[in-house]
This record gives sequence, structure tokens and C-alpha cells, in this order.
Amino acid sequence: MADAAMTATFIAVIGGASLLAVTARRLRPSDRLPSLESWALADRSLGPVWTWLLLGGTIFTAYTFTAVPGLAYGNGAPAFFAVPYTVIVCPLAFVLLTRLWEVARRHGYVTAGDFVRGRYGSAPLALVVALTGILATMPYLALQLLGIRAVLTAGGLYPRGAAGDLVMVALFAGLAVATYRHGLRAPAVISALKAVAVFVSLTAVCWLVLRRFGGPGPVFDGAAERLGGPGLLLAPEQQPAYATLALGSALALLMYPHVLTAGFAADGPRTVRKVAVALPAWTGLLALFGFLGIAALAAGVRAPEGGAEAAVPMLVDRLMPGPLAGLVFGAITVGALVPAAVMSIAAATGFVRNVYVEYFQPTATPKRQVRIAKTVSLTAKVGAVAFVFGLRDQDAINLQLLGGVWILQIFPAVAVGLFTGRLHPRALLAGWAVGMVTGTFLVVREGFSSIVLLGGGSLEIYAGLLALLLNLTVAVIGTTVLERLGVPRGADATDLPSRLTVRRRPETGASNP
Repeated sequence: MADAAMTATFIAVIGGASLLAVTARRLRPSDRLPSLESWALADRSLGPVWTWLLLGGTIFTAYTFTAVPGLAYGNGAPAFFAVPYTVIVCPLAFVLLTRLWEVARRHGYVTAGDFVRGRYGSAPLALVVALTGILATMPYLALQLLGIRAVLTAGGLYPRGAAGDLVMVALFAGLAVATYRHGLRAPAVISALKAVAVFVSLTAVCWLVLRRFGGPGPVFDGAAERLGGPGLLLAPEQQPAYATLALGSALALLMYPHVLTAGFAADGPRTVRKVAVALPAWTGLLALFGFLGIAALAAGVRAPEGGAEAAVPMLVDRLMPGPLAGLVFGAITVGALVPAAVMSIAAATGFVRNVYVEYFQPTATPKRQVRIAKTVSLTAKVGAVAFVFGLRDQDAINLQLLGGVWILQIFPAVAVGLFTGRLHPRALLAGWAVGMVTGTFLVVREGFSSIVLLGGGSLEIYAGLLALLLNLTVAVIGTTVLERLGVPRGADATDLPSRLTVRRRPETGASNP
């Protein structure tokens, strides 16, 4: 059971998040008529600080802060692929997210599907992009709940049985109400508390760990002794898997709807570039969490079988006094609320713009679009809660692994499409289908492992990247064949160049028409 001081601090952090969510409407309130852009993107009005808080808080989820140290606790060096992966994301965001923001602002696009619809003039291609995003996001949303449950259980803050379920429902109920009313502004203001709580609590935990062991050297020595062999070093045969997993994950991350939604909320391309440059601060945070996984191993923490993500919460519970432990648990819990809210908003927005309006109600007014999006967002949260309570934890993890492979398959249509419109939409559809089927088959064949063996078992590589290469190959060959056959393509409404050229464009601010 948790002590009273820990519980009080935890409740104070969660209460602070709730109070901030209530004040979300004060974050640059809009005097415009209700619109999806206002609810889902906060009127594209967030400055550099707010965008950095929101984008970092969205990318670096609670499950990431428990899964990465859990992987380090169980496997050592391979866990740190997340560090180069999130570093690679920064220059990609600097280039891709900035360019996509400019096009989206100019044409009023709210989702990646909107961009694909305008770029290729293809409703079916926009539909598969939107549905792939929703499909990949839902298990990711459920994992935020799993992260909360793992943390609270390790700290003795999650009662057994129905009482624990009520705790989970209560946490998400406040988030659901705030998001329903204020849209993206709610997670934006909560992200400020998340950043302060996580950075402060992690600094305190690392200081206590180093003080306990007498420096980083004894930590790694103790972990190496317990792990046995060269577990804290990357073996040569692990390097291809490490490199391809880092690269593939970085390419996939910027395709997730919740990341694009957070990026689209910026007030201009200059803001996006500033944020991309400052994002490595969050990566440093992730590296320290990975270090705590090594420290948990060195300290002799015994995580439950199949529950390595509880290693760091158990370490915190062992080393820290009650108030500081409550701060850490509260910080990680708030760390789940921000991405969960943005994920539900992004999934709802994609459904409304690229499914509901496109195929069911083309004449839907902006007010009706917002109302439908709010309902779908609420449904997504309820579905995530039901998923966690109704299925095994491993089911959500398996689906999230597949989600990373799936979302990577829209990279040609979205990211490549920013620089060239030469790829035929039908060829892109064929490539997407091949990539989805191949990636799913490889992951399932390996027992839901995203790393597959090639070359007679001598080469390990990330399944999503292999599927993406096949996807691109089919798209390029298909485009060549379709052009020779004279198959027409849709009209391009984006004003982007048709070939791989980069034009310098003037700065575009949120106040520009």
C-alpha cells in the first residue's frame, strides 16, 4: 500500500492537471465561429513554447517512459535505439513538418488525409491514409492506460478489482470532459505541468540513484554483472536491427496523426523549426529514463515476469521518500494524459474530414463537424478503456507493434508527396497494400516481433522498413506502368512542385490569408 504522503502528492499533481484543463479555454480564446480547425488545432495559434511543450508531451508518452527503461532492464543496450530514433526525428520534423504546415495552412488542411486528397486528387488514397492513421493510433491510445496502470500498481496506488478500474475511469473521465469542451487547448495546458513534473522528478530520481551507487560507473558495473555477458553492449549481429529500427521508427513517428495534429497547431513554420531544434531536450529525458532501467537492474529490483515496464516505478518506490515518489508517479500519469488526449482528437478529426464528410455528409456545416468530432473523440477514449479492461496487456502491445509498421506505409503518399507529385495515386494504393500485407505477415510470423530474420537467419532488420522498401518499389514501378498506359491521375490542388525540387517560400504566419 502507498503511504499517505505519496498518495497526497500524487493526488495534488493529478488535481493540478485537472485545474489546468479547466482553464484551457483561456489559452488564446477564439472569437471565431465553431470550426474543426479551432477545436482540433487551437486555431493554429500556439507559439514556440506551447508548441514545444505540446509536441514533446505528445511524442514522449507515459508508455515510452516505462517501456524503454523496462527494455533496458531486461535486454540492456538494444533499448537505447530510442535515443538515436528520437534524435533522427528532429531534422525530419525541421524539414517535413515545416513544409507540411505551410501547405496545410494555405489550403485549410487539418489532417494528412486532407493533404493527400489535395495533392493527388484521390479520395480512395486519402481514405486509406486516414484509416491507417486511426488503426495505428487506437492501440497506442490504449497503451497510455497500460502505462498508467503499471506505474500505479508498482506504487501501490492502484487498488485491486473494481476499485482500481474506477481509479482508471476517473482519471480518464476528467480528461474526456476537458478535451470534449476545449479540444487541443486542454492537452496543451496540461503539457506544461507534464514537462515541469517530469523534468523535476527525473532529476531528483537520477540524483538519488547516483548518490546511492556512488556514480554512474558502479551502476553499469552492477547491471552488467546481473545481466551477464555483453548485455550492456551492442553485439555486432544486433547492429542492423538497432539501426533499421531507429531509422524506421523515426520515419513512422511523423506519420502518426497525433504528432501531425500537435505540429499543425503551431502559429507558423518558424515556430515549427524552433521546436524541432529544441526537441532533443526531450530525447535527453528519455535517455535518463533508459539509464534508470539499468539502475533498477543494478539495484536488484525484481519486476514481475512479463512486466519489466514496472522496474523503474519499483525502483522509485524503493529509493525515494513518499512525497517525491508521489511526484514521479503523478508526473508519469500526467504524461499519459497529454498524448491520450491528442490521439483521440487526431483520430476523431481524421474520421470526420476523410470519412464522414467525404463519404457520408459532404454538406456538413463546420459546427456539425465539430460536434461529430467531439463524439468520436469521446468514443475513442471509452474504447481504449474497454480495450484495456477486456483484453490482455500483450494484445495491446502486439497491436501497437503492428501499428508502427502500418503507419510507416503512408510515408510515400505523405512525406514523398511533399516533394514530388510524380507517383501515381493508384500505384501508391498498390504500394500501400503490398506494404501493409507484407509488414503484417512478417510481424505475425515472428511471433509479434518487429525484428525479422533475413539471409538464412544471419541478418536482423526492422519489418516496417522492409515493408516500406517494397511499398516504394511497387509505387515507382506501378507509376511507370500506369504512365505508359496513359491512365489519368487526379488534379493537384496544392501548388507544390511536381518534381523533387525544394523551393524557398516566404514565411507564412497564422494571420496570413
